[in-house]
Amino acid sequence: MELVIGLLSGAVGGNVAGGVLKNLNQGTLINSISGIVGGGLGGQILGMMGAGGAAAGGMDIGSILTQVAGGGVGGGVVLAIVGVVKNMMAK
Repeated sequence: MELVIGLLSGAVGGNVAGGVLKNLNQGTLINSISGIVGGGLGGQILGMMGAGGAAAGGMDIGSILTQVAGGGVGGGVVLAIVGVVKNMMAK
């Protein structure tokens, strides 16, 4: 369940980052894919650090919020990386 939350919030985070950072926006599809990848990675990293729901042994509101935040931030970061690389390649 934690992975699904991370992936969904990553997709949202990627699209929000694309909306805020207009010069890194890659379109809805690429923003979503980048966000999903980043959300999955962000959630896994938080889980390894002991901040995810799996470490707590359950799905309480704190672990859900942690997964949403980690997925959203991870999605935004991966989108930013994809956007920078794509812009550098276009030059």
